[in-house]
Amino acid sequence: MLPAGRLSPHLRGHFLLFDRKSVPPIDSAAFTRLLLIYLFLEVVIGPRFWILTWLHLPLPPSWVRVPFLVALALVAVRYLARLKLSQIGLYRWREWTTTERSYFLQTVCLGNVVFITIFAHRLALITVDQSLWGRAFLVVLTQFAWGFYQELVYRGILQTALVGRLGPVAGILIANTLFTFGPLHFYHFAGRTPLPMFIGIFAIGLFFSVLFRRSGNLWIVGALHGIGDAYIDGLRLIVR
Repeated sequence: MLPAGRLSPHLRGHFLLFDRKSVPPIDSAAFTRLLLIYLFLEVVIGPRFWILTWLHLPLPPSWVRVPFLVALALVAVRYLARLKLSQIGLYRWREWTTTERSYFLQTVCLGNVVFITIFAHRLALITVDQSLWGRAFLVVLTQFAWGFYQELVYRGILQTALVGRLGPVAGILIANTLFTFGPLHFYHFAGRTPLPMFIGIFAIGLFFSVLFRRSGNLWIVGALHGIGDAYIDGLRLIVR
């Protein structure tokens, strides 16, 4: 057992030793409303707006779709589920503990250093070609928002609802299974090597699930996921 009280607040986050926040329990009505919001966002609209494809309507660009989905999810939580955004982990900065702030800043900086090192060649190509700068800015912001949206839906909305009703183990496993094999990543079934992809997605999702459960802070997992999407998917869209 780690002596949590003896660890510096700047180290505690790396051992997932966050101070638990007092959050009002999710009652049965809020549970139902959160599940309906999840189903509407992921099944009816679809993470890639397949409802428009079914209706033979033009598909807006991703820089329009993604912010719309983020805004729609936040409005739905606030006014349809009738929950404060803090109840799904979106706390104001002044409500963060020292451990949360330190862990957030450390991991964001470390993540950028790691990805800049990995994708140094692509970043260099973008840096020397000014014609790519505008597109790069838009794509990176969109992909960052896309990563945040995934955490908002699967950790903030779905995991919060399931953990509140089924407990942490069942809630996390069910939410992360849907995150891995559900509408968001279902297209990987058509890939050449779906099994390694699903293993990776499940493992990363499980880490985010546990981190969110331990910290209660959706901004942290949303930012980390967003950074990963911005580099991994964003740079691939800019420079092949």
